[in-house]
Amino acid sequence: MGLKIRRQRTRMALRHEKRLLQKSHINLGREGCSQAVNFPEVRNEIVALKKLEQEQKEVAVRIAQLEEGIKQIEAQRQENAKEQSAALAKLEAEKKPFLQRRNELKTASDLCDRELKGVDRRLADVDTSDRELLERITALQAQVPPPADLEAQTSGISTRRARLPEERAELARARLGSADACRLAKERLTNAESDLAVAEKNIARVRGEFEARDRTLNESSRAQQDAVKEARAQHETVEERKNPAYLNIGRHLAAQGIAPPNAPHLLPEVQRHREAVDRHLQHTAELATLSSQIDKQELRKFYFTVFSSLFLLGIILPLVFQSPPKREWLPQQTDAILSLNTERFERDDLPKRWRKDESASWQVLWSSLLGNATRTPALDVTGNTARVTRAMATAEDGAPREFVLVEARGDLAQTIRAIDRDQTFHKRPFNGLPIWQQQEQDFAVARVGPRTIAVGKESEVEELVQVRLGISPDLKIKGQLFDRFQALDQESTLRLISRDPLKLPQVFRPIFARELLDSSQLIGLALTLQNPVKARLLLHLKNPSAGADIARRLHDEPQRWLHLENSNLQLFAQPPEVTQQDGDLEVRFIMPENSARLLLERIARIDASPVVSAP
Repeated sequence: MGLKIRRQRTRMALRHEKRLLQKSHINLGREGCSQAVNFPEVRNEIVALKKLEQEQKEVAVRIAQLEEGIKQIEAQRQENAKEQSAALAKLEAEKKPFLQRRNELKTASDLCDRELKGVDRRLADVDTSDRELLERITALQAQVPPPADLEAQTSGISTRRARLPEERAELARARLGSADACRLAKERLTNAESDLAVAEKNIARVRGEFEARDRTLNESSRAQQDAVKEARAQHETVEERKNPAYLNIGRHLAAQGIAPPNAPHLLPEVQRHREAVDRHLQHTAELATLSSQIDKQELRKFYFTVFSSLFLLGIILPLVFQSPPKREWLPQQTDAILSLNTERFERDDLPKRWRKDESASWQVLWSSLLGNATRTPALDVTGNTARVTRAMATAEDGAPREFVLVEARGDLAQTIRAIDRDQTFHKRPFNGLPIWQQQEQDFAVARVGPRTIAVGKESEVEELVQVRLGISPDLKIKGQLFDRFQALDQESTLRLISRDPLKLPQVFRPIFARELLDSSQLIGLALTLQNPVKARLLLHLKNPSAGADIARRLHDEPQRWLHLENSNLQLFAQPPEVTQQDGDLEVRFIMPENSARLLLERIARIDASPVVSAP
C-alpha cells in the first residue's frame, strides 16, 4: 500500500514538472525567435509564426476600428441626450401657460358648481318650509275643540306662506344666472384642457422620437461590443496557436544551449525543470521495478482482506445505525413499569418544597419509590443516577416479582471496581457476564449496559442478564407495551404504565377510578412535578368503537372519571383536554398539588387508605 501511494505521488509530481517544463520551453521560444532564425531546423515554425502574427495584426486593426466606432456611438448618444433635454425643456415651458390657465378655469368652474348647489339647497329649504307651514295649518284646523287663538295662528302662518313665492321666484332667477355662469366656465375649461392635451401630445411625441433614436444607437453599440469580444477571443486563439511553434523553438534552443540576450534566465529555468523531470522519471522506473518484485499471491491476499473488511463494514454499519440508541432491557412477562427520572426529581418544584418543608416524610416517600435501587452499592442513587426503572411482573405461582434497572449519569467503571473490591460480594460469571451477589441478604448486582446496572434478588438479576444476552425473551421495542411506554414523555419526572389496569391496585395502592380501569386495556401516566403539576394520561380502550363515547364522558363528567379512588380529591384542576385517535385516548390536565402528593404516596405504597383489589 505504501508503494502504491509513493508511485501515485511520483506520477502527480511528474505531471506537474512536465507542465512547468512545457511552459518554460514556450517562454524560451517566444523570447528567442530572433536567435532561431539562423537555424534551418525550425524554419517551418518561423514561417508559421509570421503567418499567425500577420493574422493577429489584422485582428488588432479590426478591434481598433470597432472600439473607435463604439466611441463615436457613445458620443452620438450623449449628443442625443442633450438635444432631448433641450427640446423637452422648451416644450415644458410652452405647456406651462396652458396648465396655469386650465387650473384657474377649473377653480372657477368648481366655485360656480358650489354656488349653484347652494341655490338649489335654498330652493329645497323654501319648499320644505311651505310644506311644514301647510301641515301646521291642517293640524290646527283638525284640533277638536279648536284652540282659542286659531284665527291669530292661522293668519300668522298664512302671512309667512304668502312671502314664500316671492322668495322662491328670486331664488329661481339667481339659479338661472348661476347655471349660465357654470355652463360658460365649463366651456372655457374644456377649451383649456384641449390646448393642454395638444401640448402634452407634442411632448410625448418628441420624447418618443428621441428614445427611439437612443434605442437604435444602443443596439448598434451592443452589436459593436459583441464584435469586439469575438475579435479579442480570436486574437487569444491565434496566440494559443503560436504555442506549438514556440515550444519547438524553445526545445531546439535549450538543446543548443542558447539563451536570448533579453531574457538569459529562461535557459537555466528550462534546464532545472528538465533535471526535475528526469529525476521523477528515474524514481518512477525504480518504483516500477520494486512493484514487479512483489509476490502477486500476497498482493491478492491483501486486496481480498481489504475488500472483505469493507464489505463487512457495509453490513455492520447499517445495523449499528438502525439499532435503538437507548433501550431498557426488561422481561417479556412485564405487567407494569414505573420509571423515575431522578434528575428531574432534584429540579422540579414539588419535590424541592416537600424535601425542604417535610424532610422526614420525603425520605420515606423517596426510599419507597426507589425500592431496591436504594441498596445499590458504591453509587449515590439521588445524586449520580439519571433514571430508575422498576418493572413489576407475576410469577407462575402468583408471587410478585420486581426487576430494577439503575441508569447512571456517567461511566460505571469506578462503581464496578468498588463492588469488585467489596468483600461482602461474591463474583461469579453467568453466561459471560459477571454477577456480584450477597448470599446472606439475597441481593445481587450485574452490569447490563454501558451505564445501566440491574439490582435486586439474585433470581431477578439473573433473569435480567438472560434478557440482556438474548437467552430469555425481552420486552421488544416494537411491542405494544413498550411502544406505549415510549410514547409517554421521557422528560417527565415520573412514568407509569400497565397492560393489565385491573391489577394496578394489587401492585400499588388504588389510584384511578374503577370505571377508567374497566374500560381500558392499557393505561399509562406521565407526571411533571413543576408548578403547576402537569399530567398526561394514555388509554388504550378494550372497545375501540366506544372511544368517542368515553372521550365525551371524560370531557363532560371529569369528576366521575378523573378522581383518586377512595378519596374525594380530583386529579384535575381545570377541565381536561381529550384527544382521540382510533381506540386510543390521550388526556392532558393540570393536577392539584394535594392530589399529586397523595398520588405519589399511593404509588410508593405508604398511603394509609385501604387497598382495593381487582377481581
